[in-house]
Amino acid sequence: MKNRVTALLGTRYPIIQGGMQWVGFAELASAVSNAGGLGILTALTQPTPEDLAREIARCRQMTDRPFGVNLTILPSINPPPYAEYASAIIEAGVKIVETAGNNPRDFAPRFKAHGITVIHKCTSVRHALSAERHGVDIISIDGFECAGHPGEDDVTNLILIPAAVRACRIPVVASGGIADGRQMAACLAMGAEGINMGTRFMLTREAPVHAAVKARLVGAGERDTNLILRTMKNTSRVFKNAVSDEVVAMEKAGAAFEDIRHLVAGARGRNAMRTGEVDNGIVSAGMVIGLIDDIPTCAELIERIVRECREALAAAGAMAA
Repeated sequence: MKNRVTALLGTRYPIIQGGMQWVGFAELASAVSNAGGLGILTALTQPTPEDLAREIARCRQMTDRPFGVNLTILPSINPPPYAEYASAIIEAGVKIVETAGNNPRDFAPRFKAHGITVIHKCTSVRHALSAERHGVDIISIDGFECAGHPGEDDVTNLILIPAAVRACRIPVVASGGIADGRQMAACLAMGAEGINMGTRFMLTREAPVHAAVKARLVGAGERDTNLILRTMKNTSRVFKNAVSDEVVAMEKAGAAFEDIRHLVAGARGRNAMRTGEVDNGIVSAGMVIGLIDDIPTCAELIERIVRECREALAAAGAMAA
């Protein structure tokens, strides 16, 4: 598959692995890249910029194909040293960066000055246009179905993808709620030039997630997610478990963030992912878990998606003819 996205990324297919906290390690990123997609390391999964530099080097030992690094920039009382993480990325010679969270204006020009291709993930057309003005190369548009932060507009990808494609001059990648080739075909038909998948890649053999977590998500349906932190205008879509149910109930009762901080703590979620104690922490998951029923290798998954995509486009073309 050849288009503007594969040309910019140097990949065989326009399929990108989402930069997932506690999941985007070298094992997964290298497997996706070796299979023809673009693997992504998650910068803030690494405790320090020095750790990130070591993880980049480790990934290079596992693949000779292009891979990228996600740098998610979020407002915080005690923010991590974003500029130092950016320096580690640049100094390691990484050629592709996915930014997310806040406006990329403070980082995109610096990355571009070092010849780095910048993908920016956002949840609205207005943010996509802003990112385009600041020089990013690809927009990854994230619909309401997605895991993690869907924004506050609640616009689904059936509307968001064609709206972004119509508004932007640069390539648009569809993100959120995608797990198979039929959906990839639909995204391409709406004008996207690729797909970004998080939850689907989390449920692969190479993903560094406990088998019990994978099994629980594979057995879930499309209604088994919760939206937490809605009352605080920081909505996050996560797996419906004991902890997220408790957070939702507390928010309905008027809880402040300090009341739920201990439940949504990142360290607690990381521990749940590593130990398999699914109900003991927040686990990000998109509505697309309702379409996932197996745990393939990344290579098996990507080849299947590409085959299904081509079949779906051919079938749709035959109907139109």
